[in-house]
Amino acid sequence: MERLPKVALPAIIVGVFAIILIAKSAVTIGSGEAGVLFKTFGEGVVTEEPPMSEGFHLVAPWNKVFIYEVRQQELFEKMKVLSSNGLEIQIDASAWYQPVTNELGNLHQTLGQNYLERVIQPSIRSAARSVVGRYTPEQLYSSKRDAIQDEIFEETKKILDKQYVQLNEVLVRDVTLPNTIKEAIERKLKQEQESLEYEFRLVTASKEAEKVRIEAQGKADANRILNASLSEKILQDKGIDATVKLSESSNTKIIVIGSGESGLPLILGNQ
Repeated sequence: MERLPKVALPAIIVGVFAIILIAKSAVTIGSGEAGVLFKTFGEGVVTEEPPMSEGFHLVAPWNKVFIYEVRQQELFEKMKVLSSNGLEIQIDASAWYQPVTNELGNLHQTLGQNYLERVIQPSIRSAARSVVGRYTPEQLYSSKRDAIQDEIFEETKKILDKQYVQLNEVLVRDVTLPNTIKEAIERKLKQEQESLEYEFRLVTASKEAEKVRIEAQGKADANRILNASLSEKILQDKGIDATVKLSESSNTKIIVIGSGESGLPLILGNQ
């Protein structure tokens, strides 16, 4: 076997070293991610510059890059909290969050990559305990779910805005009460509904009776006015007009003048 030339061996060694150096220096940041640069022989975490963006980067081999997901992420939480009267309530909620990309260096320096456990979970749990403690089980079960969802979001957001984390939404998916309390609330709601239906029927019947009374009163007033306006002379004129119209009819008839009541004509048909 021939020996390698003396010049080739150092070149190979340099080439291998270069490949190793490049491999250690190359950093690829994936889609939806950003990188925080740590300078070992410099100022440490770089906070004054924007984080490293997606794609291929070369950094000094003695430096480090910490990669964060900057897309929206979801946290699911099951929490047991106390209502205003001390009953235990279970809340199933989820939070949509993401790190503030431009503050990624500060986030890494103050909280690190496990910021979810360090600040987001404690914040949402604290807010849930505070908010639910303002309401009774009945309010939580029937009418206040949207309210507690909004309040938990607002209280959690106030905390996270100072921690370089962006909270996008809090969703309360379920509120679970003790079975005895839930059944009692359902009975009460059913009784209230039946009471409202009964009151509605009473009001409807009362309005219908008032309508009938008004219509009857109107008819009575109309008849009284009509009777007061009908004199003997008017009635005779009406009778004469009716007699004239009947006499012009093609039906067979006999008209006896002056034989009717009050001197009106008496009309006899063929029947």
